[in-house]
Amino acid sequence: MTTNGINHLGLTVRDLDQTTAFFTDLLGWKLVTRDDSYPRTAVTDGTCRFTLWQADLSQPVTSFDRKTNVGLHHVAIEVSSKEDLFELAEKIRTWPGVEMEFEPELLSGGPRMHMMFSEPGGIRMEIIWPAVQ
Repeated sequence: MTTNGINHLGLTVRDLDQTTAFFTDLLGWKLVTRDDSYPRTAVTDGTCRFTLWQADLSQPVTSFDRKTNVGLHHVAIEVSSKEDLFELAEKIRTWPGVEMEFEPELLSGGPRMHMMFSEPGGIRMEIIWPAVQ
């Protein structure tokens, strides 16, 4: 018996509409489903599928701290080229609600490169160019 990879990654976010728009409008992912009764959306880039869940804002919401909370440290998505990394960085840095951690830089001495930020819903993300031919 073996597993077949991740079917989807479920993420709770501060603002479902903002985060869904970040993935669909900025990153170009496709909205697969929306269920306002729960509320949640599912988005995909054709390889990855994320289910995004609205945090219950009627209670205090605690932001994730990668150093003190057990669980998700960050989500890393890959791009095909160094040019794609820099093009996304330009869009991401000006997107409303994004908190940049660092701009594209060499990873472990290069040639790989990456950047880190929090999307508007509070999920810490990495965009990585693996520099593998």
